[in-house]
Amino acid sequence: MKTLAFARRAALMIGLALAAAPALAADFPAPRDHSWVARDFRFHTGEVMPELRIGYTTVGEPGGIPVLVLHGTAGNARNMLVQSFAGQLFGEGQPLDAKRHFIIIPDAIGTGRSSKPSDGLRGAFPRYNYDDMVAAQHRLVTEGLGIPRLRLVIGNSMGGMHAWLWGTNFPDAMDAIVPMASQPTEMSSRNWMLRRLMVESVRRDPGYANGFYTQQPASLGRANVVFATATNGGTLNLQKIAPTREAADRLVEQRLAAPPPADANDFVYQWDSSRDYNPAPRLERIRAQVLAINAADDERNPPETGLMQAAMQRVANGRLLLIPASAETLGHGTTGQARFWAEDLRAFLRGLE
Repeated sequence: MKTLAFARRAALMIGLALAAAPALAADFPAPRDHSWVARDFRFHTGEVMPELRIGYTTVGEPGGIPVLVLHGTAGNARNMLVQSFAGQLFGEGQPLDAKRHFIIIPDAIGTGRSSKPSDGLRGAFPRYNYDDMVAAQHRLVTEGLGIPRLRLVIGNSMGGMHAWLWGTNFPDAMDAIVPMASQPTEMSSRNWMLRRLMVESVRRDPGYANGFYTQQPASLGRANVVFATATNGGTLNLQKIAPTREAADRLVEQRLAAPPPADANDFVYQWDSSRDYNPAPRLERIRAQVLAINAADDERNPPETGLMQAAMQRVANGRLLLIPASAETLGHGTTGQARFWAEDLRAFLRGLE
């Protein structure tokens, strides 16, 4: 496992990327939205859904090199098509050039156009977990699209955790994985404590009514703002954008005024689904080449615990890129900005060839 060399290179790349970021963004082929139904989908609870709908978006042609891109919690496929991510990766000459690659971006169970509680089952929807979400993605790729093996699985935040599970649960399904803003370790410490507090803030709201509410609980928006502020943004960046109490108050007011999540059940299920995430016991099963990318100021995955470094020692073909903290990084949100690591991804993919 190599870390220091990548960290030093990242420090150089940050400077170069920040200077060149506007020029690097590029157009890419128009995305296409699709839907596929997994028949008789069995959840880890034993419950079976006769028809589980999976929405997904593709960029490029089906004959291209297949790449699976996985989004974060409460997001969807469209979140991965922004210029700060897709604009740095999918354009001509970029690391995942869509003229050469077939890019598949599923909506995870419970999000976007995939089956979710708000479709009608509400509080009776199966209490899915990350293993269920990854199993649905695997069925989409193999059954729905007929792809026996992917070149790459890359994901950010929850998508990074899903990428780890692809490596442990389906070790022969891909050549490489790039999990970002994540650790292959069980939920614990601040990360889980704040998730649990956020979920309980909604569940314990009398208006939630065990998931069978008549209007959205008042706590929904506030719980989301508290969690996002506590676990995202980066210490140095927040100090830069809110250097005074007045500036910090303005930022808080802006966030409180933003529209809350659309549905409380969808929100609770999405965040609760990480409760039993823990690929650690199966790390030796990973056969793919691994480039893990984290940020040094990631509030949810702080490198000072040593958990990530210890886990990477058990990954046979793994390397860790740790992006140094700066006033330009965004804590847990850093890896959502592909300018910080796009060239490292390019070099990694060339190594696969």
